[in-house]
Amino acid sequence: MQPSLPTLAADNLACRRGDRLLFRRLSFRLEAGAACHVTGANGAGKTTLIRALAGLTTPYAGAVMREGALALLDERTGLDPDLPLGRALAFWFGLDTAPDTGTMIARLRLDALAEVPVRYLSTGQKKRAALARVLGQGAGVWLLDEPLSGLDTDSQGLVMELVREHCADGGIALIASHQPLDLPGMTSFAIEDFAPALEDLAEQDEDA
Repeated sequence: MQPSLPTLAADNLACRRGDRLLFRRLSFRLEAGAACHVTGANGAGKTTLIRALAGLTTPYAGAVMREGALALLDERTGLDPDLPLGRALAFWFGLDTAPDTGTMIARLRLDALAEVPVRYLSTGQKKRAALARVLGQGAGVWLLDEPLSGLDTDSQGLVMELVREHCADGGIALIASHQPLDLPGMTSFAIEDFAPALEDLAEQDEDA
């Protein structure tokens, strides 16, 4: 039996942070091979959207539909800070039965850091280690929250190269970033385009 192709969709999605309605009426659908760039100012709701799509927070309204395994990259590495990087990654690679991890680690320039405790890694090194976790999961759907922040120019180029390869292999990548991205056929939307109108805010106050 052939595995089903990945999909990611939102239908009339609305999310709040505390009592504040961040966005509403957001709908999209991504099929296998698609990349989507979500732009917006800090605090506009990009991370909240990513968390809702990942199932880490409950939307205020609407629904999220997904087919296929999901991998999330955000500000947390998910790695034990007290372990050397090599052992911390090996724990997750073992759970995910990740293939060819040596090549992956070398490509991300992490091989020389295998004995360094995770807590002592730089911001860029932690970001590359978190990306190794994403690759090791072999998931069809990638949710990437500011994947280029803290990276030098070479590492930023490597991230985009990996995303291009993922989509070329039939994967999906939704990327929330305030930085410009260069991906063939990529769609995009600004989270501010779905900010609540005054009448929505008035209705929210009445419901509170």
